[in-house]
Amino acid sequence: MKIDQVKPTDLKRIVAIEKAGFSPEEAGSEAAFQQRIRQLAATFLVARDSTGIVQGFIVGPAVAELFVLDWMYEMTPQNLETGGHQLVLSLAVSPAAQGQHIGSDLLAALTVVAQRANRRTLSLTCLDRLVAFYEKNGFENCGVAESDHADEVWYNMVKTIA
Repeated sequence: MKIDQVKPTDLKRIVAIEKAGFSPEEAGSEAAFQQRIRQLAATFLVARDSTGIVQGFIVGPAVAELFVLDWMYEMTPQNLETGGHQLVLSLAVSPAAQGQHIGSDLLAALTVVAQRANRRTLSLTCLDRLVAFYEKNGFENCGVAESDHADEVWYNMVKTIA
C-alpha cells in the first residue's frame, strides 16, 4: 500500500468505504467528504493498492480543541497552519482490505504529518469495541466523550506526539 494525499477523484471510493465501515447515522455524507477534501487536503490521507485504488483513508482537522466536537462532523473546521491538535474524524478501511494493518499505517502516517506541523496530540473518538485497537496504536483512553453523535457512547482517545 502507498499512502498519499487525497485527490478529488477519490470521493466516490471514500464514501463507499465510509458507508461500509459505519452505520448510516455515524457515516459522513458525500457533501461532508467533498468539504473535507477541499479544506483538509493536507490532513486527509489515503492508502492505495498497487493499482491505485483507495483501500482506506484517514481525515481530520488540525485545531485548537483537544477533542472532536459533534459540530465538526457537519461543519469542517479549517486546519491551523501549525501547532494545535490533530483530530481524526474518520478512519476507515475497505472490508476487502482489512487485516493488513492499513488502519495502523494510516494512523502512523498522519502522526508524521502532525509532528511536522508541530501538533501536540492526535485525538479521536471511538466506540468501545475499538478502544483496544487505538490503545495498541499508542492512544490513551481519556474516558467517555461528551458526544451524542449517532446516539452512541464514544470514548476520547489521545496520543501525545510532541
